[in-house]
Amino acid sequence: MPDRPYTVLSCCQSLDGYLDDGSQRRLVLSSAEDLDRVDALRASCDAILVGAATIRADDPRLLIRSGARVAQRLAAGRPANPTKVTITAVAKLDPAAAFFTAGDVERLVYCADDRLTEAREALGGVARVVAAGTDVRMSAVAADLHARGVRRLLVEGGASVLSQFLREDLADELQVAVAPFFVGDPTAPRFVEEGCYPWTAHRRARLAGTQALGDVVLLHYALSDRFGEHR
Repeated sequence: MPDRPYTVLSCCQSLDGYLDDGSQRRLVLSSAEDLDRVDALRASCDAILVGAATIRADDPRLLIRSGARVAQRLAAGRPANPTKVTITAVAKLDPAAAFFTAGDVERLVYCADDRLTEAREALGGVARVVAAGTDVRMSAVAADLHARGVRRLLVEGGASVLSQFLREDLADELQVAVAPFFVGDPTAPRFVEEGCYPWTAHRRARLAGTQALGDVVLLHYALSDRFGEHR
């Protein structure tokens, strides 16, 4: 059995590859139809992971919106919502953020060893803080989540976390929604950071499908031989 969860990466970007603009206000890229796709994807997963920077910038709730989907999970003997997971190297987390206050759900915070005490004191028991080594790597986080029973993991961002999962070849599928406009702001975050990625001209990702979601287009890619497991 693999020692990491089946992992789905999901994001929405502009036509020129940006996840946001450079303003303090969150940029809405998704259509209503795409937001429903994300809700269904969340409902299919055991855990949802975002970086600490995403919590600070967007204050996401990371809960399933559809009451019907929540009911289906409960009927199947699953928690109403997936476990919330975040990763921090600097322990700058606000316990009043929606990640920690919204929903009756398990919360895990993976933290660098040298900030462990600081993170636990700052959060005051609103989440389980887990030591993630001196240099936090996504492979170690994924292995620990698997050991905790997470079999299907959804990674929603931000750019740094998505990039790390891709660079470490830990993703099984990628769902990228493309919004029909440009951002053109060099200070804004792009979908991925610079680096060496496994998928090149010699190892191309396989296009598994496309779908129009309102005025947004979803590009669905298979990234590993495990594509389709736990769907």
